[in-house]
Amino acid sequence: MASRRDFLRHAGFLTGTAVAATTGVKKAAAAHGPHIDDDRMGVLCDFTLCIGCRSCEYACSEAHDLPHGDFTDYSAEDAVLESYRRPTPDDLTVINRFSPAKGHDEPFHAKYNCLHCDHPVCVSACIVGALEKNARGPVTYDAWKCIGCRYCIQACPFQIPTYEYDDALTPKVVKCDLCQDRTLEGGIPACVDICPQETMVFGRRSDLIKLAHERITVHPERYVDHVYGEHEVGGTSWLYLADRSFQDLTLPEVPDESPAVTTERIQHGIFRGFSGPLMVFALVSVIMKSAGRNPEETQEDDHE
Repeated sequence: MASRRDFLRHAGFLTGTAVAATTGVKKAAAAHGPHIDDDRMGVLCDFTLCIGCRSCEYACSEAHDLPHGDFTDYSAEDAVLESYRRPTPDDLTVINRFSPAKGHDEPFHAKYNCLHCDHPVCVSACIVGALEKNARGPVTYDAWKCIGCRYCIQACPFQIPTYEYDDALTPKVVKCDLCQDRTLEGGIPACVDICPQETMVFGRRSDLIKLAHERITVHPERYVDHVYGEHEVGGTSWLYLADRSFQDLTLPEVPDESPAVTTERIQHGIFRGFSGPLMVFALVSVIMKSAGRNPEETQEDDHE
């Protein structure tokens, strides 16, 4: 059994380490989240303008070298819209059809792809840094770093990332990348470029939010008073306008604060400066010293 002096000495070390960990929690709370540019780019997607031609699907597959048919096949294959779809490894964006709004005859269409959150939960969940939030807007993916844990898929509140289960050798997590090769060099996403209805506008996110609210103010009968993505999970690079509740369009009702904020506060608080491992090392040190203590030395110390 360790002497009282040893116990107090090591207990003091543990206390000091615990204080350091607590300080780390406070610092982490103020430092959480990725650095993003105030002038970061985004896309405003006005669902009320979409006609369901699926040109965006074709352009996306073409731009990313994914399997696809001829351009005319997309508008002709109307049967595809009869069932609800989610993005897949071969379809990074999809169009879904919904019933017409009250007083309208035409069906309603909505486009689905990665929203490129400002504080992405998928990035926070990735344990190897394969996903990263670019300061200019896109959430990018590095297949070389990916270990296939698929935590990002489970973490996404919008259920967007998908996985190449059919690829046995080099499967990847797959999602829209905001056409990063184009946008980071001053271009615009392929889906935005091809849309015949100008359903989407690419530009600075701050400008797009103003534009969205202007449309709602000028045409209140056309839109619900909600810009989806302005505040959801801390904000997203894709912003949506619609004529009905976004939950009716299968977009989830999510908190304004990203879930990543809470998890990162805990993680950073524990591991900042290796305070967590140091506490474990200190505890193991006390146990080992106690186990290896000479009984005669222990008796002498106890008599002092």
